Amino acid sequence: MAISKHSNSSNFFFILMDLPGLEASHCWTAIPICLIYILSVVGNLTIMHIVKSVPSLHTPMYLFLSMLSTADLGLSASTLPSMVAVFLLGQRMIGAVTCFMQLFFIHTFSVIESAVLLAMAFDRYVAIREPLHYATILTTRRIGAIGLAVVIRSAALHLPLPVLLGRLTFQPVNALSFLFTVINSGFGLFVMLSTLGMDAVLILLSYVLILKTVLSIASNAQRLKALNTCISHICAVLLFYTPLVSLSMIHRFGKKKLPAQVYMLLSYLHFLMPPMLNPIVYSVKTKEIRVRILKMFHPQKH
Repeated sequence: MAISKHSNSSNFFFILMDLPGLEASHCWTAIPICLIYILSVVGNLTIMHIVKSVPSLHTPMYLFLSMLSTADLGLSASTLPSMVAVFLLGQRMIGAVTCFMQLFFIHTFSVIESAVLLAMAFDRYVAIREPLHYATILTTRRIGAIGLAVVIRSAALHLPLPVLLGRLTFQPVNALSFLFTVINSGFGLFVMLSTLGMDAVLILLSYVLILKTVLSIASNAQRLKALNTCISHICAVLLFYTPLVSLSMIHRFGKKKLPAQVYMLLSYLHFLMPPMLNPIVYSVKTKEIRVRILKMFHPQKH
């Protein structure tokens, strides 16, 4: 982004930067961007519809999957306005209040998705560690409480973000820095470590415990079956965290400044690809979802 005008947040605006080197081709760039959004919306709505309409799928695993699809839809909806404005309409000006609110929703839904991935890791651990008590441990009421806690944590931690940004005075610069004031930088680090950082550590711990449990199973067939139930979730975790961690490492430890395209590409991968690919991964790797989708397209064959 670039900033126009020297003022506070009430009367300044941002100029959103296009892809470096592709400014004149934004109409062509809009084609893959729009395709990604269409696939994201259709895929996640399909997952949610299937889980809601099939009573046999009202189990913890699929309820958490429905939460993940909701978070993906929210993340897509948060980034869509700016993407459409820049790549489809060629409009790159955005007001400060709109920008800060969009920033709030992007980060909130991103943290919600991270927390849901953690809940899904816990779900897989309970399913493998305590299969006979699985349904009694993760009841519908407890799953609802987990979902509510996830939303409250994510929203509450990011509510100060628009307020802190609104207190700043802005000057004309060529491009935004990645640094805020001391309080904003400290608060951002706290939010990052207490949400995405903590979630990643707990997800890793969950899979260490899952692996320990799986290795204690005598039958190789049962081991493979147990691990197979985790493959879709592992793919979702990698899709979400890999671009985010890569971007963070490059910013903090990269010795050479990389081209702007690298940073923008990693950002797009983090915010655009998981909402599109998660439904595809779960449709391919989860038999129940795959069968229901096939029935939607070929009802006479089932």
